[in-house]
Amino acid sequence: MELSGKKLEDWWIDIWSCDRYRTELLGYPTQKPEALLERIIKASSNENDIVADFFCGSGSTLAVAEKLGRKWIGCDLGRFGIHTTRKRLINVQRELKQDNKPYRSFEILNLGKYERQYYLGINPNLSEEDKQKQSTQKHNEYISLILSAYKAEKVEQLPPFHGKRGANVVFIGNIDSPVTKLQVNEIIKKCQEMRISQVDILGFEFEMGLVPEIIDEAKLKGVTLNLKYIPKDVFDRRAIEKGQVKFYDVAYIDFKPHIEGNSVQIELKDYGSFYTQDDLNQVIDNMKKNDNKIIIDNGQIFKVITKDGIATHELLTKNWHDWVDYWSIDFDFESKKEIIKIVEDADEKEVWTGNYVFENEWQSFRTKKDNKLELTSSKHIYSKNGKYKIAVKVIDIFGNDTTKVIEVNI
Repeated sequence: MELSGKKLEDWWIDIWSCDRYRTELLGYPTQKPEALLERIIKASSNENDIVADFFCGSGSTLAVAEKLGRKWIGCDLGRFGIHTTRKRLINVQRELKQDNKPYRSFEILNLGKYERQYYLGINPNLSEEDKQKQSTQKHNEYISLILSAYKAEKVEQLPPFHGKRGANVVFIGNIDSPVTKLQVNEIIKKCQEMRISQVDILGFEFEMGLVPEIIDEAKLKGVTLNLKYIPKDVFDRRAIEKGQVKFYDVAYIDFKPHIEGNSVQIELKDYGSFYTQDDLNQVIDNMKKNDNKIIIDNGQIFKVITKDGIATHELLTKNWHDWVDYWSIDFDFESKKEIIKIVEDADEKEVWTGNYVFENEWQSFRTKKDNKLELTSSKHIYSKNGKYKIAVKVIDIFGNDTTKVIEVNI
């Protein structure tokens, strides 16, 4: 029997694109409306099921899943996407709390550091001589990879330096440990001996509290230091080939605890950045007759405009807090160890990574609706007296995070 009528369509016409839901827009071209995701999640899962989005972008799927009482996992390569998602989910939590509805805490894990283990793993079945050869080979591969991403040439006649980029020598920190103040002081001493005036120091991590003091000390000795983070993108060869890997300068945080009895408030006092991605004068020389461009030069952001061949520039970062997009506090840092499960000799066991989980106990951040930033936290009450470590994390307008830890006596 032949059925009559219209065949069922595979698309919905009662949900509009995000252009119709302007309050949701976060600047992502592929962003989907929450109404669409709500229908899909409701149709394909139940409360407490896990919803996963492995290209989460601005976090639409995760935000809707949280509102609908689902557990969720989100992944993204872009640091700014992760940061945008973080702020969005905190807003969802605040809305649920205001409506007396349950919500879950969440944790952000940087899996990039685990990719480094590939360069550290040595085959245990090899002889001692072959183990040493493999270790040397992997170290050389690591150095070559970082220099390639940084667009620097390898040099072997200037130890302890690994390469050169223009007039600057390049030093690459260890793959499995932070760059320490002791290391930097040794580099400064070596620069003085070799009459080198500029050095770029690249590292996955840097000892806390290293800047700005070490940079000022080096300048007094005639050495300009450029401390830059090695991004996790270095493990993506396609990103290297396309020139998409950015090495961001190490920043610093200054904050003050206000202690009263068993309570403490944190005041954010300063955030310093040494970003330099453009040369202001060179950019102006290369600009067209009528053009405009946003540039970063010597830790400041400028808007450069050329009109009829005449160039003017406006400083956009007029205050230090113009760099800050988000900051948060863990009032009892080092209270929660980062534990992972590993399989060893067919047995699964829990191992402490040596790191601690940063728990966002208070935060302030900018949104499109509200660009204001609180610079003093609410009061945190401790249940008992003692010494506590307080960690403050700042995320700048580029999505890069910097953390500082101090100890207080309550």
